[in-house]
Amino acid sequence: MTTETTSKKFNIDTVEHAEQTPEQQLPWAELGLKENEYQRVVEILGRRPTAAELAMYSVMWSEHCSYKSSKVHLRQFGDKVTDAMKEHLLVGIGENAGVVDIGDGWAVTFKVESHNHPSFVEPYQGAATGVGGIVRDIISMGARPVAVMDPLRFGAIDHPDTARLVHGIVAGIGGYGNSLGLPNIGGEVVFDSVYQGNPLVNALAVGVLRHEDIRLANASGVGNRVVLFGARTGGDGIGGASVLASESFDDAKPSKRPAVQVGDPFAEKVLIECCLELFKNGIVEGIQDLGAAGISCATSELASNGEGGMHVELTDVLLRDPSLTPGEILMSESQERMMAVVTPENAGAFEAIMDKWSVEYSWLGEVTDTGRLIIEWDGEKIVDVDPRTVAHDGPVYERPYSRPEWLDGVQADSFAGDRPSGGEQLKSAVLELMSSPNMCSKDWITNQYDRFVQGNTALAMPDDAGVVRVDEETGLGIALSTDANGRYSYLNPYDGARLALAEAYRNVATTGAQPMAVTDCLNFGSPEDPEVMWQFAESVRGLADACQDLGVPVTGGNVSLYNQTGGVAIHPTPVVGVLGVFDDVARRTPSGWREDGQAIYLLGTTRNELDGSEWANLRGHLGGQPPVLDLQAEKTLAAILVNSSRDGMIDAAHDLSEGGLAAALSEAALRFGVGARIGIDELCERDGIDPFTALFSESQGRAVVAVPRSEEVRFNDMCTARNFPRLRIGVVDAENQALDVQGHFTLPLAELKEAHEATLPKHFA
Repeated sequence: MTTETTSKKFNIDTVEHAEQTPEQQLPWAELGLKENEYQRVVEILGRRPTAAELAMYSVMWSEHCSYKSSKVHLRQFGDKVTDAMKEHLLVGIGENAGVVDIGDGWAVTFKVESHNHPSFVEPYQGAATGVGGIVRDIISMGARPVAVMDPLRFGAIDHPDTARLVHGIVAGIGGYGNSLGLPNIGGEVVFDSVYQGNPLVNALAVGVLRHEDIRLANASGVGNRVVLFGARTGGDGIGGASVLASESFDDAKPSKRPAVQVGDPFAEKVLIECCLELFKNGIVEGIQDLGAAGISCATSELASNGEGGMHVELTDVLLRDPSLTPGEILMSESQERMMAVVTPENAGAFEAIMDKWSVEYSWLGEVTDTGRLIIEWDGEKIVDVDPRTVAHDGPVYERPYSRPEWLDGVQADSFAGDRPSGGEQLKSAVLELMSSPNMCSKDWITNQYDRFVQGNTALAMPDDAGVVRVDEETGLGIALSTDANGRYSYLNPYDGARLALAEAYRNVATTGAQPMAVTDCLNFGSPEDPEVMWQFAESVRGLADACQDLGVPVTGGNVSLYNQTGGVAIHPTPVVGVLGVFDDVARRTPSGWREDGQAIYLLGTTRNELDGSEWANLRGHLGGQPPVLDLQAEKTLAAILVNSSRDGMIDAAHDLSEGGLAAALSEAALRFGVGARIGIDELCERDGIDPFTALFSESQGRAVVAVPRSEEVRFNDMCTARNFPRLRIGVVDAENQALDVQGHFTLPLAELKEAHEATLPKHFA
């Protein structure tokens, strides 16, 4: 099986016809282009575009593909990278995914992207193809995918539409990831009415490879052949990048349902194995997955990154729907497709591997030295462009931005609401917190994902970070965490982004892994709103500055804009993923204690910081400033956690973030169902706070650890040497199945567990 053409004949708009009919009107606005952008295309070509060229420019110049509103700010991620930060970076920003050296000849590639708009329109397929798309980015780097993660944000838990989205999105993630045989090792689930019309479905994938197996997306070698393989091209996903993902939802506009892709995880599983065999045998010179913008993206990016020229015969594309026009074929975002560059000498070996895996393919053309991307239909030229103008030299906007006038009033409105006191009130407050939508157990969701398939998962939800073994012989492994707090970013976008990085960095360190690299998914409202654009600019500046301070580079990521409905934008939500490395995952540290009699220590300082907190959120308050961030303290804390884990000084560690000490103690006790006796009076005296603040403050740079009695002296010496505050606040009590906050309240673990686990089943079971 090699090629197949469709007998369908169209009234083709050729390049020659475009030159002869300059007056012909084309639907550039319907395809998402602005008038000035269309005029620029005309200037570049020296004529009006053909219908096929218009399709290519419209998708490749879309916000989703070109980053035209964000790239002027994203440059900071490169500008602020130091030589020391590049030490372990093998592939950085600009490729399908970043690649990091983790030692012993092993490398890891990871990236997070968004599939927000499609998941609102068609939850199951939107979420499923989000997983599929990010996995193909990992494949295209030459890696075997080993795990996925999904940071999710939904509207109010009791809103009638939330159940539709939760059921569909969770089923889509589980259905696709489980079918691929990839463990889902972590993520987040947040409920907030601000995401009601714009849920966030971010998908992260990670893969492992040897250094020599790295593959890049370029078409080099004049005369080398271009081949499309995998699933056939259909009508699903047409205009997904330009029409669906690059503008706000508006009820007055037509339905966007046709722009949602349809996935087949079993086809992708075969594609993974097929690609890995191609890589192992050195069959391909360059490779590119087909995601957003489909063939338009693959051909233009491969050509632009390589010799600069390519010739393609579009009629050779295998179709599921023979009625598709050439422009629709170029724009289709049908899933499970890859494009590769193969030498003529390797063509036979390529076909043999395709036949072995029963994967369809079609030879489309070859690499040229013309500097032009030429696409023909039945021998007639329908595209003749400089590929750089399509893939890399699109519009760049310096959008106006301004600090919102309302922000001063919001920041001045510090939380002064309900502060329970007394034992029974504090106990009730802990139960309320731990049963709330954001702090409750997410088992109802994560139990629908396979977390341990492949047998290399060492930690997964509900631990602070997911941990995967990379090398069975040495135990080399990685940890991953994704974090963001939209409330913090709403109050202060600069600090909110820094806090997101700090939390993910801290979560990775609590497992014992050394934080090493960053990926991000920046979710915001419309860039045409100066206030939203200011939030974006401040968030990027904050994240770039914090990466520099912590010494971890951004390796790649995604920007998702236009997350707003009817002029109401989501909170700025910069999701930050941090990758950490273990010499041996056997030394990973779980988030809960198990051994009776171990000492429980609180690391860090607690301040009266409740603005933007989960407690304030439960009281309907959003104002003030987010917690103070000390990145040097975060680095010191991480060093203590990593070294303590490596040297066997701690058996459990849990970071303090949303929900403060109350959440950390509750989750650590519930992790293995083991109680503890806790004293907070000395903490209150030391830090000058009341019991409520001690339990519910969200001060940063803190963690709770369980230390074997035999290691207390060494552990304290380590903290003393680093001049880091710590306080022995309790002891693990395996016999007493309760969280006993002495002198205040005793909360049986059975009661806590029931409250913690009942919330999601009550709403969605």
